[in-house]
Amino acid sequence: MMKSESNPKVKAQKRFLIETFAIFFIIISPFIFKSHQYLSVDPEATINLFGFTIDRNGFADLNTYAWFLLGKFVPFYLLTIWFFTCKHWWYHIILIPVMMYAFQIFEVLYSEDNIVDTDNIWWLIPVCMVVIPFVYLIRVKLYDKHVHGIDLEAMEAELHALKQKESQTKKVKEFDELPQKVEYRSLSEWLNQKFSTGNIEFIFRQLQNNVRNWLHLNF
Repeated sequence: MMKSESNPKVKAQKRFLIETFAIFFIIISPFIFKSHQYLSVDPEATINLFGFTIDRNGFADLNTYAWFLLGKFVPFYLLTIWFFTCKHWWYHIILIPVMMYAFQIFEVLYSEDNIVDTDNIWWLIPVCMVVIPFVYLIRVKLYDKHVHGIDLEAMEAELHALKQKESQTKKVKEFDELPQKVEYRSLSEWLNQKFSTGNIEFIFRQLQNNVRNWLHLNF
């Protein structure tokens, strides 16, 4: 009993902690962006951080490099927080600007060209091709359901049940059309049963269906 009561409390504590961190990073986002002002404007200056040496990476100085990089990073993590906390049906579309800033940050950090923010738009096209149709499909379903009153899922379930009913009816009908097997006491009874009108009609019907399937005819 104590274990079942503690689980909701633990989940609430974790959620409260995560939301507190998210709020904290949203609050300090202007200060994170302004931190570039404390870096050197000397073109030869570098920073040693956790054993890594950071230079100006092709920019005029560290100040300019940090200003440009933080201009990408701050919107990136703010949009990421929004994506994970948004409860609207269209929240998947936030992935497009998130990935745009992610590609731009990657290009700034690892590109050897002197020109940035050029090719990352082409990297974004596959993301758009997946996200946009997915969001549009959700939008169509919600619009049909809440505006037009068309519940596509209910219609699909009804059609599936109708197909199953038709399939069962067809199986029963085919079973009824099959000639009944009986035990014969004599050769004359066997001949009468095999060459009866019902059996001959069933044989011709099967032959007709086979020819129709071979010739792809539809009567």
